[in-house]
Amino acid sequence: MTAFDRVKKLCEEKRISVVELEEKLNFSRNSLYSWKKNKPSSDKLEKVADFFNVTTDYLLGRTDKKRYYDLTEKDEKDIQKELEKMINNLSSNTGYAAFDGSSIDELDEEDRELLIASLENTLRLSKRLAKQKFTPQKFRD
Repeated sequence: MTAFDRVKKLCEEKRISVVELEEKLNFSRNSLYSWKKNKPSSDKLEKVADFFNVTTDYLLGRTDKKRYYDLTEKDEKDIQKELEKMINNLSSNTGYAAFDGSSIDELDEEDRELLIASLENTLRLSKRLAKQKFTPQKFRD
C-alpha cells in the first residue's frame, strides 16, 4: 500500500476528497496523487500526518499502527486479563458487589453483558489515555 493509498483511505474515513485535503493544506493540485509513484517530501508528509493525527510511519507503510497511543496486542491481552480478574472479583462472595449488593452471577444476562462491556471499554479507554499522557516525547512519532 502506497502513501497515497493510506491518505485516500484516511480521507474516506473523514469523508473528504483528496482534492479537498490538498486545498485545506495549501498543496498544489494533484500533488498528493504524485505519491502513487514518488516518495513524498518530509514537510508534506508531516502536514498530512498532523492533519489526520497519525504517524508518518503509518503513512509510509512502516507500521499499521496509526497513532503512538493505539493499543497493541500486548495491551489487549493485558486488558483481557484485568477484565477476567474484575469479573472473578464480582462473582465471588468476598469481591465487590454489583448494583444492589448482588453478585454479577445474580444479574440477568443483559445486565451482566452490559456491565462486562462497560468494564472492558473503561479499561481500554484508561489504557489509551495513560499511553497518551505518559509516553515520553522521544517515543512519539
